[in-house]
Amino acid sequence: MHVGLGNFFRAHQAWYTDRAPDADRWGIAAFTGRSASMADALGPQEGLYTLLTRSDDGDAFDVVSSISAVHPAGDHQAWLGYWRSPELAVVTLTITEAGYVRRPDGHLDTDNPDVSADVADLRVGTTTGLRTSPARIVAGLRARRDSGAGPLTVLPCDNLPGNGQALRTVLTDLINLVDPDLTGWVESTVAFGTTMVDRITPATTDEHRDAVREQTGWTDVAPVPTEPFSEWVIQSEFPAGRPAWEQAGALVVDDVEPYEQRKLWMLNGSHSLLAYAATIRGHQTVDQAIADPVCRAWVDEWWSEAMTHLVLPSDHVHAYRDALVARYENRSIRHLLAQIAADGSQKLPVRILPTLRAELAAGRVPPGATRAVAAWVAHLRGHGAPVKDARADEVLALVEGRSAQEGVDAVLGHLGHDLAGNPDVVAAVLAHLTELEASA
Repeated sequence: MHVGLGNFFRAHQAWYTDRAPDADRWGIAAFTGRSASMADALGPQEGLYTLLTRSDDGDAFDVVSSISAVHPAGDHQAWLGYWRSPELAVVTLTITEAGYVRRPDGHLDTDNPDVSADVADLRVGTTTGLRTSPARIVAGLRARRDSGAGPLTVLPCDNLPGNGQALRTVLTDLINLVDPDLTGWVESTVAFGTTMVDRITPATTDEHRDAVREQTGWTDVAPVPTEPFSEWVIQSEFPAGRPAWEQAGALVVDDVEPYEQRKLWMLNGSHSLLAYAATIRGHQTVDQAIADPVCRAWVDEWWSEAMTHLVLPSDHVHAYRDALVARYENRSIRHLLAQIAADGSQKLPVRILPTLRAELAAGRVPPGATRAVAAWVAHLRGHGAPVKDARADEVLALVEGRSAQEGVDAVLGHLGHDLAGNPDVVAAVLAHLTELEASA
C-alpha cells in the first residue's frame, strides 16, 4: 500500500515494483494525500499510466502496471480494510516533509489544529475524516493489531534524514496520546525502514499528455515525465516480505545515512539554492539556472562545501557531482524552480544547515551555505519564486514590516540561536541578501 499518489511515487517506487522480476506477485493499493484528483484520473485507467522518460537523446514511453487499485484519501473503509489484510506486507509513503507535521525538534506538532482534532477523534475511536497522515497510519496500525493480521514494514520515501525514525517518532508521540497500549504491539510487530530516494520528476503538463498521444496513440490523462537517472537506497527489515527491488536497481544496505546525506546536501541543497537565488535572476527551470555562469558558480561553491563533510569515497562523490551536472543540464526535463521552492521551512534545516554548522565547526564561514540562507530570506521578502509553505504564516511574519537586517536576525533566530548569535554568519547572510536583492 502507498500513501501519496503523486508523480514522484509513480516514477520511483511504483516503477521499481513494476520492473522487479517477481512483479506478477505484487500489486500496490495507492491512496492520494488530500486531493482526490489523481484517484479520479487513474481510476478509469485501472491504475495504468505512461512513464515518459526524457533526455536530450530522445524520449521513451513505458506503461507502468504495478498499481492495482487507486483510492482517494477519504476512502476510510478501503484504507482500514487493507491494514486488516494479512496480504499487506509493506506500506510506503511520499507525503512530503510537511506531511509529518513535526515540530523543529522532530516530535509531533501537537499545537497544529489538524493534529489536535485528530487526537480528539482517535481517542473516541473515530476513524473517518482524519486530517493528517500520522493519524491515518495510527488508525491503520490499530486496525491491524485488532485484526491479528501480522507483521509488516512501514517504509517512508520522503526527503528527510532518517525518515524511518522521523516517522516512528511522530507516530509514537501520537499513539501515546490516543492509545498507549498500542505501543508495545508496534514495537514488536512493525518494522520501520529508512530510505534515500532520487529521481527528478516534474509536474505533468498538457505538453506531456500530447507527447504520449502523438508518439503512442494512447490517451493518458496522467502520464509522468521523468529523467533517465534513478536511485533508491533501502535500509530495513521486511518481516512479511517485499518485491525483489534490488533486482530492479535498488540498493539494499545496512546504513543508508551516507547516501542520504550525499543526496540531501548535494542534489536537494543545490536545488533549494537555485529555487530561491536563480528565480531572483529570472530563471524558471533548473536547466536554465545551471546554464547561467553566475548560478553555476554558486552551485559549485555550495557543492565544494557540502562534499567536504561526506563520508563516502571521494571518487564516488565526484562521480555523483558530475552526474548531477548532466542531470541539471537535461533540457528535456522542465523542472520548475517554483515547485522546488515550496516548504522551505521544512527543507532548509535538513538540506543546508548541517553543512553550514559543520563548516562553522571547522572555523569557516561558508559562502555557499550562507548564500542559500540569504536567498531564502529574499524569497520570504517577496523576491523570486512565490512563497508556498506549510508554515507560511509563521515564516512570513519573520520578515514582514522589517528591514533587511531585522529580517536576517529573525530568520536566523528561527533557524537556530547558534546561527543568530554568530555575528560572522549574520554579516555573511546580510551581505548575500543585499547582493541578491540588488540584482532583482
